[in-house]
Amino acid sequence: MGRRMMNDDTRYGIVAIVLHWLIAISVIGLYAVGTIMEDMKPSLQQFELYQLHKSFGICVLLLTALRLVWRLANPQPSLPPKMPGWQKMAAKATHWGFYALLLAAPLAGWAMVSASSLNIPTVIFGLFTLPHIEVIAASTDKQMMEGLFEDLHGLAADSLLVLLVAHVGAALYHHIKLHDSVLLKMLPLSEAAFQERLENERKTHS
Repeated sequence: MGRRMMNDDTRYGIVAIVLHWLIAISVIGLYAVGTIMEDMKPSLQQFELYQLHKSFGICVLLLTALRLVWRLANPQPSLPPKMPGWQKMAAKATHWGFYALLLAAPLAGWAMVSASSLNIPTVIFGLFTLPHIEVIAASTDKQMMEGLFEDLHGLAADSLLVLLVAHVGAALYHHIKLHDSVLLKMLPLSEAAFQERLENERKTHS
């Protein structure tokens, strides 16, 4: 596979970039739709939104699993050499926090649906039915479990939003205030444009 597809020491490859932005856009959409449908009265439109929400939630779960495998199989671009140690630790903690929450939110949602007494099937984009998690669906404590997983799903979603805002803020701070290449590592810029910013970063922080 060519270098443009893979990560290298300076920037992310196209695969990581596509996965990153697909997940980011999906999460923002899921949060917005989730907020809207909770305030709706029971209706066919609400039911369809729930099915769409669940479908994209499972997509996020699968994309995150793929992104995690890709991360483990690829080198990670290095951070600016002058970046303080605590910021590097915070960046690493944020990334792994994202992975944990991006797995936890859809899994908790799937578990919540599996525990629901309504027993409504999850039809992925109208194409096939996602089975309930059998051990949860067969439990005698489904009411308690549904409430627990609903709380966990909401907590994971809210935590994702907080982490997302902090992540965007940090990326913009690096790009606008520090004039380094942190943000551009995850943008599909031409190699020439990226190298120009990288060279400016080296001059500024040398």
